[in-house]
Amino acid sequence: MMTGLFIGIIDTLICLAYNVFYRSYSGFFPSELINVSSIIFVVNLLLLLLGLVFFLFIKSFKGGAGAFGIVMLVITIFLAYKIFAGHPYNDARMDSGYHGLYGGILIILGVSAACIPVLYKNKKFLEHVI
Repeated sequence: MMTGLFIGIIDTLICLAYNVFYRSYSGFFPSELINVSSIIFVVNLLLLLLGLVFFLFIKSFKGGAGAFGIVMLVITIFLAYKIFAGHPYNDARMDSGYHGLYGGILIILGVSAACIPVLYKNKKFLEHVI
């Protein structure tokens, strides 16, 4: 669970930086769902919960760590497909901005969630960070 929290803190900083740079580059400024406060709270809570789910995976299944990583990658691919296939705006430029911002943050979170098992098994990470 602490590994998920640590990754959540790091991902918060990465997602905040991505949010700022992407919005300044693309000109996509609607912030109904993704804004600074939602990134700070949702990313940390999501990865903390995923750390708990990872713990349940390793306690419930023999190959729970690998299964968790695969499940996280499958969920990320499915949600990325849904985001990139969706067209919430009637304007192509706004749709492109939506795809880039939401898809980018989803990919950052999905790859990080899939890396929880790797960091959990890393002895140096456990000694020096956790």
